[in-house]
Formats: sequence, C-alpha cells, structure tokens
Amino acid sequence: MERFAELIQQAHEGDKSARDRMVSDNLGLVHAVARRFDHRGHDREELFQIGCIGLMKAIDKFDVNLNLAFSTYAVPLITGEIRRFLRDDGMVKVSRTLKENACRIQKTREFLCRELGREPTLMEVSAASGLSSEEIVMALEANKEVESIYQPVYEKDGDELLLVDQLCGGEKEDFTREEPEKEAVLNRMVIDQLLNLLDETERRLIQLRYFDNQTQAQIAEELEMTQVQVSRLEKKILLRLREHIK
Repeated sequence: MERFAELIQQAHEGDKSARDRMVSDNLGLVHAVARRFDHRGHDREELFQIGCIGLMKAIDKFDVNLNLAFSTYAVPLITGEIRRFLRDDGMVKVSRTLKENACRIQKTREFLCRELGREPTLMEVSAASGLSSEEIVMALEANKEVESIYQPVYEKDGDELLLVDQLCGGEKEDFTREEPEKEAVLNRMVIDQLLNLLDETERRLIQLRYFDNQTQAQIAEELEMTQVQVSRLEKKILLRLREHIK
C-alpha cells in the first residue's frame, strides 16, 4: 500500500515512469470493463483504447485519502469513458450510403426552398436529387435523432424534470439507466462507501431513485416533498458525490 501511495504521488508530481507503471499495472481493469461492451458494434481493441483514457484520468485524479481501493475508483471512470464514446458515436448506426443520401437530400431541399420560395414536395426533391421517394424516406428516417427518455422536459433555476418522470405517471417502471455521468457516480462499487456522507433523507432518496428505480414523482409522494424539491435535492447530492470522486 505504501508503494502504491508512493507511485500515485510520483505520478501526480509529473513522474512519467511512475504514471506508466500505474497504467501497466491496471490494464487488466480496462480489459475487464471493455469485455462488458462486446456486441455493441465496436472492436474490443478500440474500446480498450478508450478505456485506457478513463484509467489515466483515474490515476491523475485518485486521492489516497478517500480510503477507496484504486480499482473501486477506477472502474466507474473507465466505464463512463467507454459509455460516453458509445453515446457520442451514435446510438443507432447508419450506413454511409444513407448518410450521404441524407446530406444530398438536405442540400437539394435547401436549393429548392430558395428557388420555389416554399417547402418542396417529396416528388420535387426526388426529381431534383435523382433519388427515389423510397430512398428519400429511408434516408430521412435513418438519420432522425433518437429521443431519450432521460431528456429534460422542464428546466428552471437549475431544477430539472426528465421525460421518464412524466411518462411513468406514478406507475413503477424498471428502466435501465444509461446516462454515463450518473451511472459512474452511483455505481454500486463507489456508492456503498459514499452513502455515509449523506443524511437519512438523502440516502433514502438515492436508494429509491437508483436502486429501486422509482420516479421523482413516486419519491416525492413517499418523502412528502414536491417533485421539483426531489429534483433539486437529487442534483445537490450528485454534485456532492462527484466532488468526492474527482
């Protein structure tokens, strides 16, 4: 443990060899996390390289005073880095042909709008672009932005309500949460050691929200709060937890 703390300290002070040693000693963690994302349309080696970025961030940010095992701290950061890459790279894979057709359609539509002074019809776009109406529809549908049930539907003064909370309408639903920053913060490996930082109400809110999969509306009813108050408190808790793992 003393040797580990010494390596971390040296790495934080700019010792490249110590940082490289930390990376080398923990590559197994990256391989283990990358395997969990097989069959997601990306080569494992590519995901491994992305995961290494998360590992290096963990090394740079790790604080031995947290009294956490390094693996407990690093795994959520590695996972979050890979999830962020998968999210930013697109939730739905669209072929190059469909992407090129969509771009062609957009340029044609803009040209016709200027020429005609109105929105062109499907047949007019088809004639001008040289694409069939079926090809146009397929390209436009394939390139539509995917809606997330976790997108905000209300934001004011820092408060936020999500679409999932409106859809559930008080009925319990078991949704899998994919939002990377929240999942990284609330990963069970870390949260079990951080819950003692919260008071009873805060711990109960986290338990209901992230382990029992309840909506903000359900939690508000149980804790005798408004949904906005629950949203505000949840955000406050997450910010505090993030500060403790930075």
